[in-house]
Amino acid sequence: MPADFNDRASLDHPPGFYGPAEGPTAVNTLSPADRILQLDTSALRAKRASYTTAEPRDLRGILLSTALLLFLVDAVIVALLGGGLAALIRRRRAAPAAIAIALLATGALLAVTMPTPARADATSDDFAMRAVSQTRLAYVVTGNADVDSIVKAGLTGLTLFLAQRTALEAGDPVGVDPARDELAFFPLIYWPIVPGAPKPPQDAINKIDAYMKQGGTVLFDTRDAIEAPPGSNGAQQTPGMQSLRDILSSLDVPELEPVPREHVLTKTFYLLRDFPGRFTAGQTWVEALPKEDDEDTASRPARGGDGVSPIIITSNDLAGAWALRPDSQYMLPVEQRQREFAFRAGVNIVMYTLTGNYKADQVHAPALIERLGQ
Repeated sequence: MPADFNDRASLDHPPGFYGPAEGPTAVNTLSPADRILQLDTSALRAKRASYTTAEPRDLRGILLSTALLLFLVDAVIVALLGGGLAALIRRRRAAPAAIAIALLATGALLAVTMPTPARADATSDDFAMRAVSQTRLAYVVTGNADVDSIVKAGLTGLTLFLAQRTALEAGDPVGVDPARDELAFFPLIYWPIVPGAPKPPQDAINKIDAYMKQGGTVLFDTRDAIEAPPGSNGAQQTPGMQSLRDILSSLDVPELEPVPREHVLTKTFYLLRDFPGRFTAGQTWVEALPKEDDEDTASRPARGGDGVSPIIITSNDLAGAWALRPDSQYMLPVEQRQREFAFRAGVNIVMYTLTGNYKADQVHAPALIERLGQ
């Protein structure tokens, strides 16, 4: 094969690298002149459709009602065979009352057995009990159906991953409205930023601010790392980042910095350097750590502040990489290894919000130093 080979792959030369490792020749599936065109299916008269999944249906009410009806029919048959029909006719004046009682009992039974839709109402005791019965991840409902469905599926996927890899068995994620719902039940709230969306009302901003000051963590995700224009300041000029700036302008936000390598967030569960999602180009920002001298930093590879950072900012679309459909297939395409690290980043973030600077404890320094090869 000539060194300047520039043709497409064939049966004799399948795609791959040929030649010595120092200077291999790449054989590509397509040549530089090839163009990929969309498949024209108009001649096939095909109809494009997606798979539909049926939601499970609760049959308890129907089955119990059917059993009650059969019981009443059986009682009537027994009365007829036992000669009770004549006595029933003699007591016909009492029949309407008996029928009314039977109907009321049937209605009460149906009311108890038929399922009722759950409501996430902050003033409801049911909402509070559901929120505190298990540790749950929460997300801000944006009103954009596509974004909300992906975020909910993403947190569901992360919850399953946490159950598989850690001791945390969290409940189903909960969508919240900061202006209406109580936020104190949740250690972490994922907030996807939708460019152009109206700014939340001041009541919602005040509740978010109080939540962050009382120990909660909000993970803001602009989901637009791939849209950043080139340049050192390009990431700050995306529409999502502009919308985030509008929100943060009304919050008491601490000084921020990109996650340093010695931050406890990089060692909470997995040893990580980056926090990728569906994208990898975006930086992850947290509250700036207090300055420490070089000697103390060298002896303590895991640094953490006095508490957990109340704010985490990313643009890598974490939920998009976590999103899992009901059939256990991923919703959005992501390279397999990148998705694994996205899940690991999510695990570290959740564990960080739950355990704080636990890994920064001096007692863990020898084990961490050994694993880091220092």
